[in-house]
Amino acid sequence: MSEAIAASEASNSALVRRMLGLCWEYRWGCVKVLLLQLLLLSLGLMGLGFTGLGIDQIRHYALPEVPPPHWPLGWTPPAEWPRMGVITFVAGLVLAFSLLRAVLNFFYHVEVNQLVQAEIVVNLRDQLYDKMQRLSFRFFDANASSSIINRITGDVQALRSFVDQVVIQILIMLLSLLVYLGYMLHIHVGLTIACLISTPLLWFASGSFSRKVRPAFIRNRLLVDRMIARFTENFRGIKVVKSFAREPHEIEAFRAASEEVRTQQGWVFRRVSLYVPGISLLSQVNLVVLLLYGGWLVIHGQMPLGSGLVVFAGILNQFSGQVSNIGQIANTMQQSLAGARRVFEVLDAPVAIQNAPRPKAPERVRGRLVFENVWFAHGMEPVLRDLCFEARPGECLGIVGPTGAGKSALTSLIPRFYDPTGGRILLDGTDLRQLDLSTLRRNVGLVFQESFLFSTTIGANIAFGHPYATPEQIGRAARVAAAHDFISELPRGYETILGEG
Repeated sequence: MSEAIAASEASNSALVRRMLGLCWEYRWGCVKVLLLQLLLLSLGLMGLGFTGLGIDQIRHYALPEVPPPHWPLGWTPPAEWPRMGVITFVAGLVLAFSLLRAVLNFFYHVEVNQLVQAEIVVNLRDQLYDKMQRLSFRFFDANASSSIINRITGDVQALRSFVDQVVIQILIMLLSLLVYLGYMLHIHVGLTIACLISTPLLWFASGSFSRKVRPAFIRNRLLVDRMIARFTENFRGIKVVKSFAREPHEIEAFRAASEEVRTQQGWVFRRVSLYVPGISLLSQVNLVVLLLYGGWLVIHGQMPLGSGLVVFAGILNQFSGQVSNIGQIANTMQQSLAGARRVFEVLDAPVAIQNAPRPKAPERVRGRLVFENVWFAHGMEPVLRDLCFEARPGECLGIVGPTGAGKSALTSLIPRFYDPTGGRILLDGTDLRQLDLSTLRRNVGLVFQESFLFSTTIGANIAFGHPYATPEQIGRAARVAAAHDFISELPRGYETILGEG
């Protein structure tokens, strides 16, 4: 099976189920966040309730014919308390609830960021990187490095946002709506029904919006891949670009790729910019109903002003704000689906080069290599056809041929960067596919056509294949490569840090 990342056939429902499985892995962190949000919600309602109580108390003092408000739990301030003392007491309670909310908000945001940035993002990137190390060369042949990098960086963040900006926000929204709805029904059933009659329209508009923008978010990821590919290829090939004086052409090509991303994102932003204010407008209609119907109830003495209309207005505003979040959640949901599809495509890519169930790990390799009727194809057309030869220990074998004849493909079969599509390769009489992969590669010395240096010390680069090599072994290897003299002349010798390239 090919390891190329193809367009995934997974449905959105399957992706959502898989992302919910990701949330389940971090369920205790999510529960902690929700508990903090429930405390914040409770403190907010308490502060709002006492604000309404204070208004009713002031109104009673100003208009003695208005009955006094009902205090919680049947408690009332002692009669000897001065009027301003009672008002100061209520104001102090409101301030105390606000301070508690501020402290809890701090812990809430710390917990959310700890959950999504320090755990989910780090673990997802670790999983992707671990999978990359185990995928065969066919995977990297079939997929641009810019696309892979974009999946590990941008798409992981998009998948992360499903947890904190979709799942957690939906749960918070449902929890808040239930609490707000219960509180509003407790104040006045008829007013609650009248104010929330437009809510089904909000749900319908959100579903319609999601269906329209879903393809745009998928295309956005592809366009960003192309733009990053243009940038990285030119950065790595800057010598070629300058040598052929192609700077103006490459600048224009990158500008065109960037403009395509900008135009496509502009289409999405325009849809979002229309949708979010539309949702907010629908929710604000509820406040008009509140003022008309709720004002009539207060005027006719069927509802108190502070603990009734004012508190109801505050809760309705919070309710409308939560409903308005549907737009942002729907927008984030589509971005998460697009990112999740691309992340899971990498995680699900088959690992073509694997150890046999019981691999052999010989203590000593003599080096007798035999190709028996080996066929190999990168695509449909074979590169090697029915190749047979033997290389004995101590022999020096030269392989020559024109570009594209299969020289590099042949040598890549020996350390099992690829497996032959037909025939077999034997090392000391054992099929390479039966040998332990790490043991095999440790016994194969490679000198690549293009040297790659890591951003670390010269010594660490020399010892990359043998990280526990002693300084004496590193120096001996450098002498064999005729590099010891110029390395020793450097100010820090083998401890000199190499930069990129």
